[in-house]
Amino acid sequence: MKLVRITLALIMAMTAMQALPYDARQCQGSLGPYMAPDSLVAAPDSLTPVFVNHLGRHGSRYPASSYSATTLRRELSRADSLGTITPLGLQFAAMLDDVISRSNGRWGALDSIGMAEHRGIARRLARQYPELVHNSAAAASATYSPRAIMSMYSFLHELAQCDRTITLSTTSGPVNSMVLYPFDIDEHYKAYSRLKPWREAYGHWVDSVAPMTVRRLLGDGYQITDSAARQLSIIEYYNLANMEAMGMPNDYMPYMSLDEYNRLWSCFNLRQYFQHTANAFSEVPAQMFAGLVQDLVAAADDALSTTNRNGKRPTLQLRFAHAEVLMPVLSLLQVPGCHLVTTDWNAVRDCWHDFHIVPMAANIQWIYYRAPSGTVYVRMDLNERPTPIIPGRDDIYVPWSEVRRHMLHCIEQ
Repeated sequence: MKLVRITLALIMAMTAMQALPYDARQCQGSLGPYMAPDSLVAAPDSLTPVFVNHLGRHGSRYPASSYSATTLRRELSRADSLGTITPLGLQFAAMLDDVISRSNGRWGALDSIGMAEHRGIARRLARQYPELVHNSAAAASATYSPRAIMSMYSFLHELAQCDRTITLSTTSGPVNSMVLYPFDIDEHYKAYSRLKPWREAYGHWVDSVAPMTVRRLLGDGYQITDSAARQLSIIEYYNLANMEAMGMPNDYMPYMSLDEYNRLWSCFNLRQYFQHTANAFSEVPAQMFAGLVQDLVAAADDALSTTNRNGKRPTLQLRFAHAEVLMPVLSLLQVPGCHLVTTDWNAVRDCWHDFHIVPMAANIQWIYYRAPSGTVYVRMDLNERPTPIIPGRDDIYVPWSEVRRHMLHCIEQ
């Protein structure tokens, strides 16, 4: 722990004031809508697709809870009553009133954008791999979250629209928690979540990097500590970054510069990194999902060894969950760009990006192909874009025997 603190202090002293390089869409982070690829990458003609393992995040939604909107709105109301609120603060308050009005009764619910995101992913899958949809079977599962369940049904509805010969089966709810959402079950993670060993490192980063943009809303005469102002500015960021996903304009420019937007994003990004990936303090956030990785391997083994089940070939295994599920799975599997263990928090800002890994409707697809020789190869797509599977290797199509060995090695460490 001392080494972490010393390293942290040196890093902050040298680099805290560096400008950050990401554009406004990227600064929405994991709160931004899904960006579908312009085109899909076709596999070599010699490879025949035989199975897809799919793990997806729910699509765009209304804010997950009322906390961020009502917390900042309450502070702005107080500033208004004290006579310190600025015209910009009144403008932001009106925007929050609109958010609250639109979201009442819908907090956390999948919206029409999220439904369309999943329909699009399903449609592209059906067009890319028609032989896996026609006269075939798809088994889908979701967590107990209504937005995950609705994402699943939006996806399946589109598959059925594309090809009505497909047979669909679903499960959802707590029955899937052991594999898809073990946060309330895993005692090691519950302890990690309670103790927050990363709290001091995160606090140092926020104190060194986060601008106090909320002061422009509250006014110069408003009494608030610098620490509280930074935390409220992160809440201000959250409200702005989530706008587009709920169908509202994402116009940050009246309230902060792009550099400030970057800095606040880096705080939100770092917190997610600490909470949901293997890091210098603990591997527990990633290791908690060893059961899901084992389930992915077992599903592939079963599909590849089964030629017929009730007259339908099992070709699609679909799972619908959350950002906090995809992040640890990708970290556990050490997928390049998704796994980083370091005490250099600038490296997290530069190399681990929630906007790349888990935008709304994020998805991982393991596509299995059989070669004429009988060898099964796997390609992994992150958000429908091929990505290397094994650290230190650039090949996109890897024999299943090697991928399987790597996946099992990751959960046995």
